[in-house]
Amino acid sequence: MDPLSEVLSLLKPRSYLTAGFDAGGPWALELDDLAGRIKCYAVVRGSCWLTLEGGEPVQVREGACFVLPTGRTAVIGSDPDVEPARASDVLDPDRSGQVVTYNGGGDVYLVGSRFEVASPHAEVLLRTLPPLMLVETLGDRARLRWSIDLMMEEFRQARPGSDLVAQHLAHMMLVQALRLYLSIRSGDEVGWFAALADPQMSAALAAVHADPAHPWTVQELAALVGMSRTTFAERFRARAGETPIAYLTRWRMMLAGEKLRHSDDTIARIASSLGYVSEHAFSTAFKRVMGTPPRRYARSTANGTTASTR
Repeated sequence: MDPLSEVLSLLKPRSYLTAGFDAGGPWALELDDLAGRIKCYAVVRGSCWLTLEGGEPVQVREGACFVLPTGRTAVIGSDPDVEPARASDVLDPDRSGQVVTYNGGGDVYLVGSRFEVASPHAEVLLRTLPPLMLVETLGDRARLRWSIDLMMEEFRQARPGSDLVAQHLAHMMLVQALRLYLSIRSGDEVGWFAALADPQMSAALAAVHADPAHPWTVQELAALVGMSRTTFAERFRARAGETPIAYLTRWRMMLAGEKLRHSDDTIARIASSLGYVSEHAFSTAFKRVMGTPPRRYARSTANGTTASTR
């Protein structure tokens, strides 16, 4: 799989709530339910304002789609100056597959989904993403628009199975929004997603993801993308926020964490499958990256608790 597909597979985003939202008049809601979740919505009629915690208000116009991936509290409403109500207090948590009318409706209409992220690595993977990803769904954004239009149709007609169809469409909407954002992202962002938007860094990431057990060196990755070792190392760090080898090690440990949670493989076998010649070397790297030894990590996840990650 390509790096974006692999990361999403590791995150396991599950469409927990897919719904339409029709609001009118002066209104504002504090989205206080975003921790451990990704929110992806499109404005199909009207416009609204979105203010992230610690940020400036951003107007989201008709035809725009926004993704909130980092769990930061946000306020959405008709005007930044309207006092918000808590979304968890005024919205029914079991409204999936429905259109919710708020404050009379009629002025702005949104469709989309809230995704639960079922991975202990979610915080590590998501915290380097931009807190707000905003893309247009008009013009050549046909695939994203198609998903949104079909979702609206499912809400309007409420046929048998509409809730499930809308959830699948929400996953398509999320992936298409992330794809589009990759194509327009600003050059000053840092993180694995920013590196993915750089063609040469993306090629290096693809090589690492295709064969994480390979004994990659900075020189080999640089040659693969046609750059000098020094230039490649500097650009990778500037884009990803870490060195190529640090990224490789962290990705290996996340894959190892999945194996420890979901397979019966021994630690020695997991170590070998990820390119480590000894269990000791692997365990040392795992503890450094994940904050706990692999055996303790496996026990904690088996008992329903989540080991800390750094």
